Amino acid sequence: MKIGIVIEELDPARGGAQQWTWQFVRWLAAAGHETHIVARRFADCVKDAGFTLHPTVPTRTQLEFGAAAENVVRQLELDVVHDMGDGWCCDVLQPHNGARGAAFQQNLRLIPAWLRPWKRALAALLPRYRNFAELSRRQYAADGRVLIALSKMVAADLQQHHGVPPGQLRLIYNGVNFERFSPDQRSAHRAALRDQLRVAADETLFLIVAHNFALKGVPELIRAVAELAWEGRPVRLAIAGGKRTGSAARLARRVGIAERVTLLGSVPDAAPYYAACDVYVQPTFYDPCSLVVLEALAAGVPVITSRYNGAGELITPGVEGSIVQDPADVGELADALRWWCDPGRRERGGRAARKLALEHGWERNCREIVALYEEIAARRATRARRAA
Repeated sequence: MKIGIVIEELDPARGGAQQWTWQFVRWLAAAGHETHIVARRFADCVKDAGFTLHPTVPTRTQLEFGAAAENVVRQLELDVVHDMGDGWCCDVLQPHNGARGAAFQQNLRLIPAWLRPWKRALAALLPRYRNFAELSRRQYAADGRVLIALSKMVAADLQQHHGVPPGQLRLIYNGVNFERFSPDQRSAHRAALRDQLRVAADETLFLIVAHNFALKGVPELIRAVAELAWEGRPVRLAIAGGKRTGSAARLARRVGIAERVTLLGSVPDAAPYYAACDVYVQPTFYDPCSLVVLEALAAGVPVITSRYNGAGELITPGVEGSIVQDPADVGELADALRWWCDPGRRERGGRAARKLALEHGWERNCREIVALYEEIAARRATRARRAA
């Protein structure tokens, strides 16, 4: 098939949607599909990979990018166009950031309650939010395009906040490369990395990989780990990612666990850290379907996350991990951490986590999307025959 991929920027080092898209276009090429990528900016590794690239004119806003991408796409004769959530001229829209309306509501929880009414009022007035509203109107138009929801949570949010009819939605969870992220990494990296982090054999090491510390629940996690430390439990926390880590370091000092918290900064590869840790924790306030949660599960690590993470829908509480109902509730999060301090539970949970991840592999993810492409192309061919 001749496939168009639309994304505002494509730089695999940025993680998230860009890393997922990079892996996906390489899979498409390996499967024999002709892939055209439309973006405003490409990383050098993308430029050197042999794909057909279509840079847009320079743009400043997502609305401008959407219009520029539409101008490029309409000049190409493509079988299907797949937009990653940045434009609107497409057959398949995959909003990797989830439902914008739901994300806005959850972000409000990160500011003081007395400020929230002012934030809502400003959202109706500021150009940035008016642009988002217009972008949503164009993206969620009922014109025959299919929207990929990365989780049941996202599907419900798209219906509730943006009026997307159920028939326009297709549920396709993210997938994970369970060969790259594997329990086999533990023998290769665990001992050396724990030595490097100065984690003793009897200490429980919790890990989070995040860039937006507030949204991912890092402050709440630090406070929850502090509760366990005050009880005398041998616990440690490693935090990977984040450009500005000063606030996390200050909070750790304020609650008295600075020596138990390691701020790693950006790491080139998270796989060794999954091997080193005992429990992965992502008490996020909003995540459509967190890739790092799937990676941790594939590595054979039990996961604690929140009900606002679409990936949490895959987890059976007490089996592969735990689900906290309110990421702002430090006591609830501390209870979940405490439960997984038991080595026997972690061993059983790790085996179950790996088994779960094997059901949600990367190959499955890609094949489900290509099957959707083929379904769309077949419908288009049927319409063309009828019109003739």
